[in-house]
Amino acid sequence: MSEIVLDASALLAILLSEPGNDEATDHLEGACMSSVNLAEVISKLASRNIARNVIEELIDSLGIRIEPMDRDRAVATGMLTPKTKSAGLSLGDRACVSLAEEFGIPALTADRAWRKIETACEIRLIR
Repeated sequence: MSEIVLDASALLAILLSEPGNDEATDHLEGACMSSVNLAEVISKLASRNIARNVIEELIDSLGIRIEPMDRDRAVATGMLTPKTKSAGLSLGDRACVSLAEEFGIPALTADRAWRKIETACEIRLIR
């Protein structure tokens, strides 16, 4: 079982050496991530013209367990919209939160807006 769910912002902080990368790196062992958030990370890296094979090698080297977005998880993610709309959480943000709620473990993010939401999981900020 995973110990923490990574938001795309936490993984990008690691991969792009952004502020908070040390904090995020400390949580890599035993981390998991929604496939939706992985798609966000890959999109950002691809937009920087990083080759697919390099992106895949980077992701694979970190040992993060990727959780698929199935029907039940899609419903749970979508149902977070009313609780998170005012804080401006994106679909990817809600995917991370819903996975953390499902597993009963914290979510790790760089997005301070998450502090404004009521959720069944702990929100940890990397910066």
